[in-house]
Amino acid sequence: MTQSKRTKLVHGGTRRSQYGELSEAIFLTQGFAYDSAEQAEARFLKPSEDEYIYARYGNPTVRMFEERIALCEGTEDAFATASGMAAVSGALMSMLRAGDHVVSARALFGSCLYVLEEVLTRYGVDVTFVDGTDLDAWRDALRDDTKVVFFESLANPTLEVVDIAAVTELAHARGARVVVDNVFATPVFSRCAEQGVDVIVYSATKHIDGQGRALGGVILGSREHIRGVVEPYMKHTGGAMSPFTAWVMLKGLETMDLRVRAQTANASAIAAALHGHPKLARMIYPGHASHAQTELAQRQMGAGGTMLALEVQGGQEAAFRFLNALQIVLISNNLGDAKSIATHPATTTHQRLSEDQRAGLGISPGLIRLSVGIEGESDLVEDILQALDRV
Repeated sequence: MTQSKRTKLVHGGTRRSQYGELSEAIFLTQGFAYDSAEQAEARFLKPSEDEYIYARYGNPTVRMFEERIALCEGTEDAFATASGMAAVSGALMSMLRAGDHVVSARALFGSCLYVLEEVLTRYGVDVTFVDGTDLDAWRDALRDDTKVVFFESLANPTLEVVDIAAVTELAHARGARVVVDNVFATPVFSRCAEQGVDVIVYSATKHIDGQGRALGGVILGSREHIRGVVEPYMKHTGGAMSPFTAWVMLKGLETMDLRVRAQTANASAIAAALHGHPKLARMIYPGHASHAQTELAQRQMGAGGTMLALEVQGGQEAAFRFLNALQIVLISNNLGDAKSIATHPATTTHQRLSEDQRAGLGISPGLIRLSVGIEGESDLVEDILQALDRV
């Protein structure tokens, strides 16, 4: 029987003990006992699919999460990590060594930029940054020795859309592997695997948990890559997800499709209400006709997603007045939560960058990133409009 994504998110990967528990069991253990010394030896040599050695290497609850998210994403396998940035850094570090070349989109989350600009280059990796929306820039930057291409499918926080299929085709023609941070698109609207992406990365902290409870991440791809490249690096460097966190994420997956679709409907309504507002220099939403890449966003995702960006007239002072006037929407630097959240990137998530770097990325002093939650649509619209009245 062919199952829908929503059904897979509820039932996929479930393993029940002899007790037949309905909710997934939490195997809250760091180690596992063996019946004999011979069994221990055999397991270390080559564990079977359902045998475990140590929680840093794998755990039954964590494995349920990995199998479920892989079923949802349409990949062969997954490795769950301690955070979203553990997933990003692990995906890249496990593939690269000194002398390798990486081409990356310039518009990235601040911590992703740090990994590429500071960490990888420190160890001898050559990194070239390009405008992710410019296919000619990708074509010109790719070299015969390019090992990895990296980008966010929807850029944080300016919501530029990278043409996944086109960039992947260019990268593969040069023999490079493609790594995509797909957190803004969410697993609900993802089509990365069918568009040829080799490695897909999520911060599970965001829409997968969706309720502000736990840090987590996941790296997805072919079984050969996950078990042959990612797992050896992650299990020896210690970035594995804890069993309790995996259980939280399993519970999050059950309702993720419902939450993300409700968030997207709210985001679309807010975008419609704010378009052309005199207090805004820009309203950026990939699902609105005013977005320069709305056709591409619809082709890749089939929806506009849960995130908006608003540029308030009057710079940082006006942006702060807007943020401080919000009554329902919370000020925080998280996203993908059931609660609506507003962030001022220039002073928080991207404050490490220079003023020129932020300007080059389109992160102005008046820019606000809005992660839309599942509250009542009219309540959110009213709250944002009254806050704009205070600007």
